[in-house]
Amino acid sequence: MAVYTLTGFSLVSLLSFGYMSWDWMKAGSSGEGEAAVAGAADKPHIIFILADDQGYHDIGYHRSEIRTPVLDSLAAQGVKLENYYIQPICTPSRSQLITGRYQIHTGLQHSIIRPRQPNCLPLGQVTLPQKLQEVGYSTHMVGKWHLGFYKKDCLPTRRGFDTFFGTLTGSTDYYTYDNCDGPGVCGFDLHDGENVAWEHTGKYSTQLYAQKVIKILASHSPKEPVFIYLAFQAVHTPLQSPKKYIYQYRSLGNVARRKYAAMVTCMDEAIGNITAALKKYGYYQNTVLIYSTDNGAQPFSGGSNWPLRGRKGTYWEGGIRGIGFVHSPLIRKKGRVSRSLVHITDWYPTLVSLAGGNLTVTPPLDGYNIWPTISRGKKSPRKEILHNIDPLHSLAKSGSLEEGLGIWNTGVQAAIRTGDWKLMTGDPGYSDWIPPQTLPSLPGIWWNLERQRAGSHRTVWLFNITADPYERVEVSAEHPAVVRRLLTRLAHYERTSIPVRYPADDPRANPELHGGAWMPWASEDEELDGTVRKKSKKRTCKICKLKSFFKKLNTRIMSNRI
Repeated sequence: MAVYTLTGFSLVSLLSFGYMSWDWMKAGSSGEGEAAVAGAADKPHIIFILADDQGYHDIGYHRSEIRTPVLDSLAAQGVKLENYYIQPICTPSRSQLITGRYQIHTGLQHSIIRPRQPNCLPLGQVTLPQKLQEVGYSTHMVGKWHLGFYKKDCLPTRRGFDTFFGTLTGSTDYYTYDNCDGPGVCGFDLHDGENVAWEHTGKYSTQLYAQKVIKILASHSPKEPVFIYLAFQAVHTPLQSPKKYIYQYRSLGNVARRKYAAMVTCMDEAIGNITAALKKYGYYQNTVLIYSTDNGAQPFSGGSNWPLRGRKGTYWEGGIRGIGFVHSPLIRKKGRVSRSLVHITDWYPTLVSLAGGNLTVTPPLDGYNIWPTISRGKKSPRKEILHNIDPLHSLAKSGSLEEGLGIWNTGVQAAIRTGDWKLMTGDPGYSDWIPPQTLPSLPGIWWNLERQRAGSHRTVWLFNITADPYERVEVSAEHPAVVRRLLTRLAHYERTSIPVRYPADDPRANPELHGGAWMPWASEDEELDGTVRKKSKKRTCKICKLKSFFKKLNTRIMSNRI
């Protein structure tokens, strides 16, 4: 009946009706969509900045020798998160940020997504930018994606971003944008939307990305909400920086540390330019700016997690405790240090809630809305973090189900934080404490004094992280009840996990087959195992077609207005 009734409208009336409120055709619509559009001017602009491989020690306000005046000022005027956790490597942190779910719930619990792997963030996951689009946000990504690209449906522009400018793989040259995935398998990796951006060769990525963000701000209206996800390549290897930033660190004897410090300071300056643009173009007073690192630093590549234990790729605090802060005029209690427990999965529900979006999803998210914690200093709703369970990581030889009290195989690499307590099993990774590499020799005499040789055959570790944040005193023998409780929690999480997605490399990904660039290579109907889905016959639905038509029309008109 509804379709036949529509035929009585004139075309102009029909188009006007579709433009003004196509949400009338949504099942179960209660008018929330119209309210969201009406209040678009009140929605905060969201700028999320993710730094790559920056160590816990490598920011000015953590008493570093590296100068970061912009970041120090933004953090001092906002809220510093000093009990903030991320993941130990790139892809896991990015996937949890953009889905609000632990790795065990996306199948990405092992390693990273490599350039030749036919793998990406599961297409069934509704992403953060998609949720923000639902409530009227313009969404843009600049920088490093690293969530898979083997087919076009995996690209940022198909996962919720209106625009994308950056790299698809995990690491490139900062000037040439070349990336090699093994000997002889090299290609160019810089993309504008879904096209290769050859014309930007020779431009330093940190500065180029900042310029792109400023261009977005200049062309957008501050009256319409915008979400910008800026994922810097810095300060991941290779260690490259414009010379003028290196000169100010000429007194540092260690060459790697000198270059690394220069890269951090260059990034700090770029963020200063973006902050100035937010003020210049009228966004600042209604902006929430979040700064986060993606994992710990690699000390032998110039970074430092001191005084924390471990490094990038490990589940020691040096690999997973991140730098994080929130800066915004909208924060009620500014200039604070928060020691509430926060995890990178919390940004998804926090930002969707802040934007007035709907968080009713199945299965439930693993993240929590922490805006009251940030803005008003309320107690964090988070009491526990599953750092990960990786069933594909090499089993620790001395681990067993018996050692795990019949609850858990302690040979499996896993880590969990509950309240004050942190438990690790299996092989948590390299475990030394490594001071900043400021001396010419590498690693240096001081570092040798800190070498941890004991416990190489241990497969269960327990620490009171609140009392012992540097993980110097292992206490599993003194607290067997705590060990049992946390092993039980690991077993609980394992029962909720999905199979690991980690396919073998696909030779069709070789850039030589695609004009010398990294880009999608598989068909849209291809599954991870190389099979092709059978196309099911779609039932015709006239009302669905009208809904789709009005949605596209509405998007096009709004885009033109912007």
